[in-house]
Amino acid sequence: MKYPYSITNTMLDYIGSIMEKIGQIRNYNNLNKMPVLRKNMRIHSIHSTLAIEANSLSLKEVKDVINDVLVVGPEQEIIEVKNAYKAYGLIGKINPYEINNLLKVHRILTSMLVEESGVFRSGNEGVFDEAGNYIFIAPSPDLVPDLVKNLFDFIRTKKDIINPLILSSIFHYEFVFIHPFSNGNGRMARLWQNMLLADWKDIFAYVPLESLIKNYQSDYYKTINDCNNAGDCTKFIEFMLKMIDETFTDLIDKISKEVANKNEYVNKLLAVMDYNVPLSAREMMKKLNLKSKQSFRKVYLNPSLDMGIIKMTDPDNPTSKNQKYYKED
Repeated sequence: MKYPYSITNTMLDYIGSIMEKIGQIRNYNNLNKMPVLRKNMRIHSIHSTLAIEANSLSLKEVKDVINDVLVVGPEQEIIEVKNAYKAYGLIGKINPYEINNLLKVHRILTSMLVEESGVFRSGNEGVFDEAGNYIFIAPSPDLVPDLVKNLFDFIRTKKDIINPLILSSIFHYEFVFIHPFSNGNGRMARLWQNMLLADWKDIFAYVPLESLIKNYQSDYYKTINDCNNAGDCTKFIEFMLKMIDETFTDLIDKISKEVANKNEYVNKLLAVMDYNVPLSAREMMKKLNLKSKQSFRKVYLNPSLDMGIIKMTDPDNPTSKNQKYYKED
């Protein structure tokens, strides 16, 4: 199966820029030490991908739902958030080149929301933009299984031949065109592009591409429509590469601020801790050559806990006399 597109100088420029920015982030060597930033990026992804599909919950409300804080809002939208959080948690943990995994994730994403959950649609579907305007009618449901199989065969056989940034964008566009499910197609297309990219480089598990797509939502739908009319997805690939490039620009800025915000005392505490080796407060104070427990907690321990840089071994009992602390690898 062939999916028409052309390699352009615009694509090559974006790919070069993206690879350079990935290298910058690797050089920071700090993203794995920023669990709060990683979780916040994941929350931004979920909020944005649902907002594109008209979920009305605010970013704060989405964060509260994920953190099990009571939120008063439409029950269906709250379920959408919980489902999406579970689905996004599978990035990097499943093989994105298997159709069975696609159906599994769709079942999680649409659980308690639609009747045809985790199965291909049985009826006709159309694609509409954010204003409700018709874009195109999707292929007949009897064609869907073979179309999806052909698409997965394509990405599986081309994953070592076509640059993953391009390949995942082709998948995104063709998946939207096939529209294989009765509900959740846009969410699945965006999530699966993340799945494919994270399989290539794990940093994509936390890169909120959906946030940029939300900001360029009109352009997103227009580009899809233009490509449908042209019978060629070149412009959509360029569009997605632009989204990825700008997302990395924002991410580098966030990491720079995160690094700058870490004070010298937190850095000193991290320096005496090994990854995944729990230490008591007394043991950490000894390593730091400190005498005052009050000063240690105020200046070193509490800021590190607040930033999410270190964690408790028994978070349900923060004042336990057996409490220890560790930093994750």
